[in-house]
Amino acid sequence: MAVSTERPLGIDELLERVRSDLDRVEPADAYHAAQAGEALLVDIRYAALRDRDGLIPGALVVERNELEWRLDPQGSHRAPEATSHDLWVVVVCNEGYASSLAAASLRQLGLRRATDLVGGFQAWRASGLPVTS
Repeated sequence: MAVSTERPLGIDELLERVRSDLDRVEPADAYHAAQAGEALLVDIRYAALRDRDGLIPGALVVERNELEWRLDPQGSHRAPEATSHDLWVVVVCNEGYASSLAAASLRQLGLRRATDLVGGFQAWRASGLPVTS
């Protein structure tokens, strides 16, 4: 068995590479796209953060460990909202790091318009956009 001589990526370099392929969305733009029915906001924060900080009204809540199964339009466990590979999905995590990696994973499933929210939920809330408890 051949041993790879490639240098392993660190998380910062991986994140930079992943983000170079994403058209990341600012909170106000994500809000307007969701309001217009153009984008599906998907909140992947874990329950304790949602309980502590609240929810984005209308966002689909999907635990990160279920994301690919719930958003794969061909999957047997897909959410009703996962209607097409052309769906514009904006993944939201707490601060905009894990969401970048999650969006890249969705792109590998063929969701070519998957991206994430710059700054995550915290940037959404700091922008004064709607949050429910």
